[in-house]
Amino acid sequence: MLHSDNLISNGHRALVSAGSKPGLKKEWLGPLAALVVVVLILSVLRPSTFLTWENFRAITDQASIPFILAMGASFVILMGCIDLSIEGVMATAALIFVLLSANSVNSVDLGIGAPLIALLAGTLMGLLTGVIHTVFRVPSFMVSLGTWFIGLGIATVLFGDSIPQLSGHLTRTWASASPLGVSNAFVVSVVFVMVAKFVSDNTLMGRFTYAIGADENIASLNAVAVNRHKVYVFALAGFCSALAGVIGSSRLGVGVVDLGSGQLFQTIAAAVIGGTLLSGGRGGVINSICGVLLVVIINNGLILLGVSPVFQRAVSGLVIVVAVVATAFSQRSRLRIVK
Repeated sequence: MLHSDNLISNGHRALVSAGSKPGLKKEWLGPLAALVVVVLILSVLRPSTFLTWENFRAITDQASIPFILAMGASFVILMGCIDLSIEGVMATAALIFVLLSANSVNSVDLGIGAPLIALLAGTLMGLLTGVIHTVFRVPSFMVSLGTWFIGLGIATVLFGDSIPQLSGHLTRTWASASPLGVSNAFVVSVVFVMVAKFVSDNTLMGRFTYAIGADENIASLNAVAVNRHKVYVFALAGFCSALAGVIGSSRLGVGVVDLGSGQLFQTIAAAVIGGTLLSGGRGGVINSICGVLLVVIINNGLILLGVSPVFQRAVSGLVIVVAVVATAFSQRSRLRIVK
């Protein structure tokens, strides 16, 4: 009994430590320093093309959707889980949004109801992933992989025989419009990042996420409803993917099944490169933002340098491997199993 009480007492201290002001650890300083170095190198190599307002606009446009996706992925990874359903949820949300807005293949136009229903659909898909993962004890990797292909299947059925195109002026232009100098999509993503940062650092949801990633058993002993919280986080990730699908389809003006192609790789890469530990409990919102900017700016720089797309992929893969080794090396002693 004494041993159990000591375990709970120690667990409570660990819970408080894991869930209190994780940003104060300044774990994002490393990724930020790497980001600064990359910017300086590209500024020296291509000053006439990299240091331009047009290129800045291009970088912000490219970063808007990964910013949103990275927020959902960060919370999931901080718990020590993984969400592979990003591309499937994006596809489903995109087709729902386009087909329920004024479009070229039907007469339906629900106005503001179209994006709201698309966001609800994505949230429910994330909720389903979380429920199956927690209730049936299926690894998040397998459940979210299934959700990915379910989403692609739903999107394929909705797509039909012809490409649905947005015909409403507002739905086709709002994401790309730039009344503030940068696109509305980027403005939305920045606001979303700010909300995610606040939730991460100042709410029970953020504290419990870090605590579960640090040690799920200790979190459970300290009255954290682990399973329920996991469901909430997966629902949040589904919402983020759906929002990215809505923004992406508005930007393109069409609904396509492969809208999210490549986004899973970029999102997970950004989180890892930013220093969010795949085993959970370390990293966070600012880390992922630094990671997104690193991935986007490196890709942008490779294009400006005229590097072949084949080598661009190779460089991206090399950066990810190095980042995984760098972030996990100092924590290798706490990993009981490498899986």
